[in-house]
Amino acid sequence: MEKIIAIDVGLKRIGIAYTPNASVVVPLPAIIRKNRNQAAKEIEKILKEYNADILVVGLPMTNEEMQIRIKHFVNLIDFKGKIEFVDESYTSAIIEEKMKGKIKYKRDGRVDSLVAKMLLERFLASRKKN
Repeated sequence: MEKIIAIDVGLKRIGIAYTPNASVVVPLPAIIRKNRNQAAKEIEKILKEYNADILVVGLPMTNEEMQIRIKHFVNLIDFKGKIEFVDESYTSAIIEEKMKGKIKYKRDGRVDSLVAKMLLERFLASRKKN
């Protein structure tokens, strides 16, 4: 069974989610991003710790500049597994709408990790279809 980590890369925080079995998806604590290298190293650590086979990365299809920045960031991550990019357009807005009134502190990374969870669920759903 493939173990998959998904990340939602932001300029301040990186949301993370994990599935050990392609059915249960768990949000993990987000990484607070001090700089690119520190964030890339922390993601490498998580990929090793969870023994990930696939890294799913959200790409905002509506924002070309962010796509370039995210792809550059992913290149800094030392990972031998498969990297899959998925469209993450509007996911943050959807999660924030769902969480209205439930999560007061947006800056603690919980929203970011819920976005990563949604990306991973979308990725798994698209794989089932194919």
